[in-house]
Amino acid sequence: MQKPRFDKALNASTDALKSLSVFNPLTIRKKGTRAKALFALAVVCVLWGTTWIASKEGVRHMPSAIQLAGIRQLLGGLCYMIFFIAKGAQFPRGKELIPLLILALLNFVLSNGLSTWGLKYISSGLGAIMGAIFPLWIVIINLFVSKEKIPAKALLGLMIGFGGVCVIFYEHLQDFFDPNFRFGILISLVATWTWAFGSLYTKKQAANFNPYFGLGFQMLIAGAALLGISTTDPNFTPFTEIAWQAWAAIGYLVLFGSVIAFICYLYALQNLPTEQASIYAYVNPVVAVLFGVMIFHEKISFTLATGGLVALLGVYLVNKAYKKTAEEQRDVADN
Repeated sequence: MQKPRFDKALNASTDALKSLSVFNPLTIRKKGTRAKALFALAVVCVLWGTTWIASKEGVRHMPSAIQLAGIRQLLGGLCYMIFFIAKGAQFPRGKELIPLLILALLNFVLSNGLSTWGLKYISSGLGAIMGAIFPLWIVIINLFVSKEKIPAKALLGLMIGFGGVCVIFYEHLQDFFDPNFRFGILISLVATWTWAFGSLYTKKQAANFNPYFGLGFQMLIAGAALLGISTTDPNFTPFTEIAWQAWAAIGYLVLFGSVIAFICYLYALQNLPTEQASIYAYVNPVVAVLFGVMIFHEKISFTLATGGLVALLGVYLVNKAYKKTAEEQRDVADN
């Protein structure tokens, strides 16, 4: 009878601990660029997942979700604008303004504003899963507006993704009798459509403006627009009467969601393969669901978990198909 090799098991455990040590914030300064990029990516996965929780907490203590989204975007945009102006960046003008205004409308006024509003009526986990399926809409939009052939893997991903969405909503069939739930689902769905259109438009207009400075400009304009819209809401709350819990949620969203997480994402994007950096899109809903269970005692059922994983698999296949197509196009161009 062969004796168990405890030395191999010990070495395996040591290797596993070494691989996890790159995420140790106490030693991160001593690590190389790749280790720091992996740590930054891990921060993004957690922080952008928890923004759904912070938004949910904010709308619990602030009657106007549009007002909350407006304050968040305005403060976040100011942080970016002040930083880039201090760095000597030029203020957008002329032809740069039109695409930035359109993107501010699509990405922040509509997408962020509506998804935040939707959280008043649906769970943070469900909102996060719905937010992650926007690549499926990109495939559908391309079916109608693009002359290019849709990759077979993208179509497969589309079918799998919508299969997962159907599984998710199977257990919510009774909830659709509640008009508030229906409204929350509808505006959350529209938010994913506008984000998809915004993503396609960004790809087309990216060369016309500084994307980082442009991001701050979009947030600033959108924040001002959302605040203006919220003043017509009967639930608009005077700033001096906003609950401290709502201010805490806004502060978290601005500092951790808009500033720290985005800086970490840019660092990860610059130092890791794009496909590896994009893993945050699949981790964020999982983080949101788990934190929703722990903090708000939201229910996580087998149906929700299964449907969510299937939907994310579909999104993964769509992303992978288009990344492979883009790489093949670059190879042809280089040759």
